[in-house]
Amino acid sequence: MPNCPEFALHCPLPVVDHEVVQMAHGGGGRLMQQLLERIFFRAFDDPALGERHDGARLEVGGVRLAFTTDSYVVRPLFFPGGDIGSLAVNGTVNDLAMCGARPRWLSAGFIIEEGLPIETLERVAASMRVAAAAAGVALVTGDTKVVDKGKGDGLFINTAGIGVIEHERVITPRSVRPGDAVLVSGEPTGNIAIMSVREGLEFEGAITSDCAPLHGLVQALLGGGVAVHCLRDLTRGGLAAALNEIAGRAGELHHGKAVLAEETVLGVRFSGWTRCMCANEGRLVAFVAAEDAARALALVRGRPEGAGAALIGGVGGEAPGLVTLESVIGVKRVLDLLSGEQLPRIC
Repeated sequence: MPNCPEFALHCPLPVVDHEVVQMAHGGGGRLMQQLLERIFFRAFDDPALGERHDGARLEVGGVRLAFTTDSYVVRPLFFPGGDIGSLAVNGTVNDLAMCGARPRWLSAGFIIEEGLPIETLERVAASMRVAAAAAGVALVTGDTKVVDKGKGDGLFINTAGIGVIEHERVITPRSVRPGDAVLVSGEPTGNIAIMSVREGLEFEGAITSDCAPLHGLVQALLGGGVAVHCLRDLTRGGLAAALNEIAGRAGELHHGKAVLAEETVLGVRFSGWTRCMCANEGRLVAFVAAEDAARALALVRGRPEGAGAALIGGVGGEAPGLVTLESVIGVKRVLDLLSGEQLPRIC
């Protein structure tokens, strides 16, 4: 990944004001984090939720499970390399995988706007069936609701998922340790692919979404004996948000380089985001023990969805809670969460 900077983990949250709900719907930014801190983490105080992970780790009858839920409100419904159906399946599969679980079962709730063509719904359902089969999961229950025309933007999908944790590792942000190596599985293109369709933008190269299930990468790392400490898929807010969300659990994270295809870089520059803020649903960042770094990289690169993987640095211990960037010429700055909106309605 070329000349992408360096990091270190933290971000104190200021007081949320009354306008945050209106302004924070893009997700992944500072305003959304304020909303979560002020409202939801206070209202739903539970140890599983307190892990601040992509899903809850639970134990039932001696069996360790991961449980997650997510909602998908992407516009347009179809985009190069994916659609709202495949996004919903892969997004939930990936959240379970980030907990170190093998995804097994999904539910799907459909909020359908009156007037949505039946052909569109059939196309989305078929896409979900294909994505579920590819990921080895079963859609076992669901719900449908129809809302008035003009109230649902076509189609919203909510999914929940259950996976089985088949190992004794504790893969959470709290497990990150100074000295850990940090690996990114590839370049993000999801945001740019969706934006190119939505805004009618044309780039010299074809940009296709990276939407894909990531549990195969995770199983490869675990099966290869890698000491995986934390995993995070790079959804809202991209790599920058993932690192900030792990803030306070580790020290300074030194980031090396990241690769983006030229047409993707042009899209990022056009949109005003940094490369580290590109959201997607097909890339992950992994924190692994330093002695396992080379083996982890080889295992991830051995799979098609991880062919562009790179080791991007390591965790230090000098500045706990602070995310910093260092450019190739040695200039350092704080890498914060996005203060405004990124690309609303992606996932």
